[in-house]
Amino acid sequence: MAKVHITDLVLRDGHQSLIATRMQTADMLPICGKLDSVGFWSLEAWGGATFDACVRFLREDPWERLRKLRRALPNTRIQMLLRGQNLLGYRNYSDDVVRAFVQKSADNGVDVFRVFDAMNDLRNLRVSVEAVKAAGKHAEGTVCYTTSPVHNIPHFVELAKGLAAMGCDTIAIKDMAGLLTPYTAFELVQAIRAATDLPIHTHSHATSGLAHMTHMKAVEAGATIIDTCVGAFAEGASHPTTQSLVAALAGTEYDTGLSLPLIEEISAYFKEVRKKYWQFESAFAGTDTRVLINQVPGGMISNLANQLKEQGALDKMDAVLEEIPRVREDLGFPPLVTPTSQIVGTQAALNVLTGARYKSVTNEVKLYLQGRYGKAPGHINEEVRKIAIGDLDVTTCRPADLLGDELDKLRGEIEGLAKSDEDVLTYAMFPEIGKTWLQERAAGSLKPEQLLPPGASEQDNGPRYAADEFKITLHGETYHIKLSGSGRSDAAQRPYFVSIDGVSEEVLVESLNEVAVSGSGDSTPRKAAAAPGAAGQKPRASHPGHVTAAMPGTVVDVLVSIGQTVKAGDGVLVIEAMKMENEVQAPIAGIVISIFAKKGDAVTPDMALVEIQPE
Repeated sequence: MAKVHITDLVLRDGHQSLIATRMQTADMLPICGKLDSVGFWSLEAWGGATFDACVRFLREDPWERLRKLRRALPNTRIQMLLRGQNLLGYRNYSDDVVRAFVQKSADNGVDVFRVFDAMNDLRNLRVSVEAVKAAGKHAEGTVCYTTSPVHNIPHFVELAKGLAAMGCDTIAIKDMAGLLTPYTAFELVQAIRAATDLPIHTHSHATSGLAHMTHMKAVEAGATIIDTCVGAFAEGASHPTTQSLVAALAGTEYDTGLSLPLIEEISAYFKEVRKKYWQFESAFAGTDTRVLINQVPGGMISNLANQLKEQGALDKMDAVLEEIPRVREDLGFPPLVTPTSQIVGTQAALNVLTGARYKSVTNEVKLYLQGRYGKAPGHINEEVRKIAIGDLDVTTCRPADLLGDELDKLRGEIEGLAKSDEDVLTYAMFPEIGKTWLQERAAGSLKPEQLLPPGASEQDNGPRYAADEFKITLHGETYHIKLSGSGRSDAAQRPYFVSIDGVSEEVLVESLNEVAVSGSGDSTPRKAAAAPGAAGQKPRASHPGHVTAAMPGTVVDVLVSIGQTVKAGDGVLVIEAMKMENEVQAPIAGIVISIFAKKGDAVTPDMALVEIQPE
């Protein structure tokens, strides 16, 4: 029997880390027969960001993906990543929702549940672990590894002892950012082995270049399962290459017993698959030792880059990476793993994009500072807390203790659209996009986001057909133009935000005709149709009473009505940007006299969304 076992991550964390979780189920199934025959301890294939990506971008049913993979992998454990009381969303769910989600995940094919909490707050893990054991499945309790003034080996050992006491079957050391060094890994594994009798499973991203050595030293210290990824989706922000570690351990007392030629054949398949998703390729595919400072985990880096690109602000990436450690310190040094990585990363992006720290604070940061995600590991910056939540009370109990049962309420809200308990749970995870997905499924109109043809990358080397930085010459003068973002596309005049010789400007473009893009079979110019809603186009912000968003996003709620009196700082709308909700506040006190935005509208910073008349 092999002394060291391997969990391969190609079906989840590999493509989450390198192509923003965009691999479609149809590209997984053809190779499952060979994956199933390798002899992996498990295949991580569900959870993490895959559920969100299936619904939001791929327009797939995540539950159906799980069922198909279960049928295609009859001999291999399917593993999922579960965020404890957060499940797969960005908030705490009630205990009845947690239990139902775990049971349905088990029913549909999950064998191993890697359960973690972003705060390492064991209170947030208890119900999930109990539910996994009740379903008769394998509970892998997780220690999220990070470095800070408040994190050390005795701290992590106490966490591992707590997980063992809960009844976990294995202990995972989850090094989501590649911060764990080889000799620290050796010491940590030895210490946990001395404190518990559970098998230890190590997980380390390759971002910093340390992960191969870290796994080797962990194995020498007694770890018996390691996470790797087949070569086509390995390295960089992903994980050490499966083939490399199989070869490194071959012929030793730690020999995995796995077939290199078979794994290489699987990797060759995924190498071709990856070409389809070139437009989502992470710019952070190589070693990046900056992670040792900014601590952004591999699973987040490609998504953060993609989200900044959607904001027209990819050039701000370095500034955001520099801001992340500062925000993390303000929030008491939480480990950066979903959802805290997204919470910290998005707030850092807001701080950079708005030009002022905490000028705009996401709802999730406010909840975090109220203790609604659990106990912060370190001291929270009280000045930041005051800015964000004022004098609101801070929760000290287990956050989910404040929640009543939610499942029946959720069933009522989605009655008529949900065909199963799984549909209800999809809605529970992501109410807005989940409901839209269910509506579109009922209408037969689900369409995945467009995959641009691979040939386009030969000219653009990026996910676009036209340049976003160029020079133009007009009347003998040459100007350097850089496109930094664009506004709503359904308006008669679309705003574009550009830099002209380094000076930020806004230009309005009115389309008079359109030409079909390559591949449509038609390149005939045609008159542009009247833009939907153009007659009611939002006015541009022009005075202090106009309420605007800090960054492009989508309106998810309007909190005021015409005639309502508001104070400066009162919530007016809620905007979703970069997967986080941001409450837009009234800039002045007065009376709401106009509301230009409605739920579902795409908005940009130049638009007036609400008008307030001073009293």
